[in-house]
Amino acid sequence: MVDGMIRFARRLSSDIQGATVVEFAFILPVFAGLLMFLFDTGYYLYARSVLAGEVSAAGRSSTLETATNESVAALDADVTEQVQRLVPHGNLTFTRMAYKSYGRAQAVAEAFTDANENGVCDDNEAFDDANGNGRRDTDSGETGIGGAHDAVIYSASLSYNRLFPLAGLLGWEPEATVTAKTILRNQPFASQVQPVLGHCP
Repeated sequence: MVDGMIRFARRLSSDIQGATVVEFAFILPVFAGLLMFLFDTGYYLYARSVLAGEVSAAGRSSTLETATNESVAALDADVTEQVQRLVPHGNLTFTRMAYKSYGRAQAVAEAFTDANENGVCDDNEAFDDANGNGRRDTDSGETGIGGAHDAVIYSASLSYNRLFPLAGLLGWEPEATVTAKTILRNQPFASQVQPVLGHCP
């Protein structure tokens, strides 16, 4: 009886049938997760590349003298159409901010003369009213395509639901957001409107 049990135990310990199934069960979730991660990341990078290319092309077209609000709306629609070929249910939004120069687009805030050196525009200190709205702004840009010589920041944002449910396991948001922007200067088709001088209260 004891000898029989020992022989059975030895035979069982040397039997490797079914080991592959157990190993596969351990490896499959890891392999599937890795594939989903690669596909999701690859899709994101490809969507970003397509969006960036379309935004660059549309941005160049919107700097022409012939550009109007209607024509740039058509350019946005073309970008949406091209991107949605890859991301059918993607949601796109567009913004354009026009500045008098590249320097203003980088500095953003309207410059002022700090006569009393307190770091605040006050006490009737003069400021450069780049957008002509009569008040000093932390962003001197104007929404839209701007005018001649203006530097325009054209931005697009694409949001879409991720392809795989892996995002939740990795702590990612279920919705991915891709952005692209370009800054280009409008053609010098006319004299640029010059900023006026304002005064802070």
